[in-house]
Amino acid sequence: MTRISVSRCGPGRPRTRPGQVVADKGYSSTKIRRYLRRRGIKAAIPERIDQINGRIRRGESRCRLDRAAYRRRNVVERCFNKLKHNKALATRYDKLACHYQALVTIACLQFWLP
Repeated sequence: MTRISVSRCGPGRPRTRPGQVVADKGYSSTKIRRYLRRRGIKAAIPERIDQINGRIRRGESRCRLDRAAYRRRNVVERCFNKLKHNKALATRYDKLACHYQALVTIACLQFWLP
């Protein structure tokens, strides 16, 4: 979460605080939500059923989910699905992170170039 950067249109350094983070239920933890709230970032993360039941037991209200933003998450999921068609990328043959990132860049270029 600390390495998030959002590219800026035009000159200037990249922003380090996005306006909103959209994630699936796997990222629904109190630690992540607290971190985002502390930095002033909106979270569109659905709650897991155990978290919902705990809130109901304590008499708290449920977290609001921006459903429109969460639906747009499917574009990113489809992109990951296309990237996984590259066998070396899906099985992560590369040991170094910089090599893996280069492979992701090459795979993305293959999508964008005719």
